[in-house]
Amino acid sequence: MDTAPASAPTPDSELRVTAPHRELLDQVLDKWSLSVLNELCERPSRFNELRRAIPEVTQKSLTATLRRLERNGIVERELLSSRPVAVEYRITPLGKTLRRPVDVLLDWATTHMPEIERARDAFDGE
Repeated sequence: MDTAPASAPTPDSELRVTAPHRELLDQVLDKWSLSVLNELCERPSRFNELRRAIPEVTQKSLTATLRRLERNGIVERELLSSRPVAVEYRITPLGKTLRRPVDVLLDWATTHMPEIERARDAFDGE
């Protein structure tokens, strides 16, 4: 009898990536989201602090990224009672749960990068 929880994949289980999964993963694992999450895992930050920490991102892209992450419950914004009023972004408890799966993916990429590079070289050489 299978004692694994229903949500835990087994080695022989079918991989199902539905439209909602794809949409969520596209929104939380894209280039700028990972950079933002990396910064916010360290400490809460204001918008301009994030811009300085990720100089390649445009203001428009950073704004859109923060809104997507906030909409998905990964990041929250807090209005600070300062003059002028400022906004601080922080990772939510739900957002913190992304750390482990992202680390697993990065470890996988690091471990298999030599194989991937060889495959790319072979493909590009054809």
